[in-house]
Amino acid sequence: MAQLTNIAKIAIWLLLSSLAGTTLILSSAYLYLSPNLPTVEDLRDVRLQTPLRVYTSDQKLIGEFGEERRLPITFDQMPPLFVNAVLAIEDKRFYEHHGVDIKGLLRAVSQLLLTGEKGGGGSTITMQVAKNYFFSFEKKFSRKFSEILLSLQIERELGKNEIMELYANKIFLGKRAYGFEAAAQVYYGKSLQQLKLPQFAMLAGLPQLPSVANPIINPARAIRRRNVVLGRMLELGFIDQDAYQLAADSPVIASYHGPRIELSSPYIAEMVRKEMLTEYGREAYTAGYSVYTTIDSTLQGAAQKAVFDGLLNYDQRHGYRGPEQSVLAENEWENRDLWLKKLANTADVSGLIPAIVSGIDEQSFIALTRDGSETVISWEHGLKGKRRYESVDRRSGSAQSASDLVAIGDMVRLRRRQAGDWHLSQLPDAQAALVSLDADNGAILSLVGGFNYGQSKFNRITQATRQPGSNFKPFIYTAALANGYTPASIINDAPVVFKDEGLESTWRPTNSSGKFYGPTRLRSALFRSQNLVSIRLLRNLGFNRAIDYVERFGFDPQQLPRDLSLALGSHSVTPMQIVSGYSVLANGGYKIEPYLIQRIEDIDAQTIFNATPDTVCRNCDAQEQPNSKDNLIIAADSVPIDRDTPAIIDNDILPVSTDTTDELATMEDILNLPEPELSLPEAVRVVEPRVAYLINSMMRDVIKKGTGRKALSLGRDDLAGKTGTSNGPTDAWFSGYGGGVVTTAWMGFDKNGLLGSNEYGGKAALPIWINYMRVALDGKPETQFKQPQGVVTVKIDPATGLLAKPGQTGAIFEIFREELAPTEEAGIDDITGDTSDVEDVMVEDIF
Repeated sequence: MAQLTNIAKIAIWLLLSSLAGTTLILSSAYLYLSPNLPTVEDLRDVRLQTPLRVYTSDQKLIGEFGEERRLPITFDQMPPLFVNAVLAIEDKRFYEHHGVDIKGLLRAVSQLLLTGEKGGGGSTITMQVAKNYFFSFEKKFSRKFSEILLSLQIERELGKNEIMELYANKIFLGKRAYGFEAAAQVYYGKSLQQLKLPQFAMLAGLPQLPSVANPIINPARAIRRRNVVLGRMLELGFIDQDAYQLAADSPVIASYHGPRIELSSPYIAEMVRKEMLTEYGREAYTAGYSVYTTIDSTLQGAAQKAVFDGLLNYDQRHGYRGPEQSVLAENEWENRDLWLKKLANTADVSGLIPAIVSGIDEQSFIALTRDGSETVISWEHGLKGKRRYESVDRRSGSAQSASDLVAIGDMVRLRRRQAGDWHLSQLPDAQAALVSLDADNGAILSLVGGFNYGQSKFNRITQATRQPGSNFKPFIYTAALANGYTPASIINDAPVVFKDEGLESTWRPTNSSGKFYGPTRLRSALFRSQNLVSIRLLRNLGFNRAIDYVERFGFDPQQLPRDLSLALGSHSVTPMQIVSGYSVLANGGYKIEPYLIQRIEDIDAQTIFNATPDTVCRNCDAQEQPNSKDNLIIAADSVPIDRDTPAIIDNDILPVSTDTTDELATMEDILNLPEPELSLPEAVRVVEPRVAYLINSMMRDVIKKGTGRKALSLGRDDLAGKTGTSNGPTDAWFSGYGGGVVTTAWMGFDKNGLLGSNEYGGKAALPIWINYMRVALDGKPETQFKQPQGVVTVKIDPATGLLAKPGQTGAIFEIFREELAPTEEAGIDDITGDTSDVEDVMVEDIF
């Protein structure tokens, strides 16, 4: 009996010693670890890695960048059934314990004592929050104990719902998805609130092995885990037997879904990414910035369609080049499997889907597509009249049968037309680009850097330097008007040989038509795009004077050649430089800078940047010196002059009223443009108002009578612009404006290949511009420039530019700066040649 008592005493002593030792060890650990523990305040301040998102001005997502896809949500946004699924599999006593599950911990300690291995288990949701936010994933006692201490602290200071929210937004769930909302988007393409019980259980089961047991990588294993979650929910009474059985029997419907891009505009998204990386470094990808661009989603969609259609139309004009490749197996019965494998690895490009010819009839063929279905391409669906490409200027005769175009095993492209049927198509070899600005402040309304970003990430708007050809002439003409020339100045359009030291050889420029028109007024020369006039004009101006003036439009004088080829746009510029220069013409003479980022918000939706662009102030000239010829009032386009209507008064010079009160009062109503905010800096005037008015009037004639006549289909009277074509031709351009929108369209080959005969700016680029501007100007009122003070309208002899004789037949009206208006009357001998203003429409001249 005494022996038993001694044993009991020893046991009690050992127990007490163990408890004291354990207490001592835990106390020592606490004293050692607690000073280094993060605080709950640190947890509140922690910033989850959230990707950079890029939006249009109307808040449509166009791009997302970052290693972690995360869409933070609040607890209130979590469906209760989803919360129950998480609790069932991760921590069924979450709302009962204080951050630590003693039973689970004892289970883990027992495993350690019995096996010597550090097993899992015992982690509550609160402990996982502590681990995911602050600790590594190593299985060390010190890390586990730190988790316990921090979990107790978290539970004391945060509510359960806050803890669940932290857990749900941080946890990794595979496929770069962090947080359950992001996982719902990645696996199901829906928000968490749109999912049902089977999907809730699937997502709740992912944290254990997210990379290898997700429903995309291993559907069978994911189903088993899902059903474990459903079983736990049934045991805990979260669902009944019927709900369990229905969910357990449901198939896997998960598939990978990328970011929910609402408007695919990767050239724009990439421009923003580069700018944000420059400004914020790597933090740009993780800090949750939202960038709102100046892009209008409707106009961007129109720009992309205009470029797409323009390139396919050009491609169709030059013939079918044949299949992308021929795919045939050694044994015929193996073809279908080989074809499907090849199609699965071939991407769609801008809506052009790959297909393989699996059968041919006389006037149709069968196309196998990626999903295994077969489509009949009939004679009427893109085969009738189709010709094969032979060279840039040569096509074969029209195909007589389907076999003239395709063969079994050909990989081709199909394009769905508006009627829903498929047509034979092909990927274009040429490229095109378009950029459009708000002429008053430089906001980029739309930008398309090429046919397809996946094919080529090269942004032709900002990176391609191309010869603008005659698209550059308006800048030379503006320089001339600012230096004493008038729209009626006479320049001889006649052949000449120049010995230009800058060109290091003799030069015999011509007009592409081979015609020469002799003495020609500047207005006619511009809309006819007569090369010899432009060259003589530049020679008369002098290189220094011309280049100094052209610099006002934003061109680097160091990049401009100091030889006569400058008059014909032989140098290289980007489309962005061209459209920026044209914006000065479009807004009445003010220099603005293109900009893309309007606003940046941080992860808390607080604005940290707001653009303040230089903006045209339309009343500023009047406020400064309303009666000064150096500060004249101008609005946004010119009043058309009817040159075919005889004068109804006897005076040869029509004076402009000096009373501008009514003009100022109604200007904003006419333009339908809001007055810029006072906080915005004012754009600097670089072109005198009267000069801007004259060049605008001349460029409107390019649309009315010249190489831009196709734009008359838009049915507007406020359009102005200029075509451009480089030698070859290798580049086709159209730049123009109306309604406060200025746009440049370009087409060419990246390696400067020939576009083909007659592929001038008016044929290749202008249709792109028209199709875009039809949308851009829809609903916009016409913007008419008010005639500035100091501009007069004079009735002249069209052959000489001098004052018309009283009653002269064929006399026309022209506008002049008052001090440069003609005072000499044309003599009888001078009235010869072309005495009307009805002139031939010329194709675009090249150099």
